[in-house]
Amino acid sequence: MSNSLEEMKTHRRGLMIVLSSPSGAGKTTLTRKLLAENDDMAMSVSATTRRPRPGETDGVDYYFVSKSTFSDMIDADEFLEHAKVFDHFYGTPRGPVEDALADGQDVLFDIDWQGAQQLTQAAADDLVKIFILPPNMIELEKRLKSRAQDSAEVIAKRMSKSEAEISHWAEYDYVIVNESLETAMDELRAVITAERMKRKRQLWLGPFVRSLTQGG
Repeated sequence: MSNSLEEMKTHRRGLMIVLSSPSGAGKTTLTRKLLAENDDMAMSVSATTRRPRPGETDGVDYYFVSKSTFSDMIDADEFLEHAKVFDHFYGTPRGPVEDALADGQDVLFDIDWQGAQQLTQAAADDLVKIFILPPNMIELEKRLKSRAQDSAEVIAKRMSKSEAEISHWAEYDYVIVNESLETAMDELRAVITAERMKRKRQLWLGPFVRSLTQGG
């Protein structure tokens, strides 16, 4: 065949990578490191009905839409998942994600177990779900306090909610205990490498095998 083997190997279908965890387990740090290491990986951009906050850019941080537009998008089945959070709606537009996957780009999702369930129903073949656990609840509370972002009351609420979130760990494909950031990153890289190597995602294999059997 005219294309080199290395060029052919770049022809793959992207992954939808869900990272879920209780608040304080280190998911945000792991996500940032993944994005910094992978040029062919991007964060999913959600649509929302809330107003932009200072410094937020439409199409980068969120797609800011009206409630009527959001409702129309639901009716047209334009979301992979969506939910109401307090007084606002949030959802993952289907089009940009499917375009990225077809282009061989991985898309990261920072969503909870409910969003992960919806994504499973919408696109199970493209999805890999990873749950991040803390080493223990004492360490989880310590990390929440060290961020110095929340009051004692808010931290108590987050700790209470974390038990309900952790109860859904068995719904995920992989579970990583984040005791050491370095070790957790190594395990995360291993998961993503293995998922990228799955036969169904390596679109170049069919033509390559045909070239072998035809004496190419």
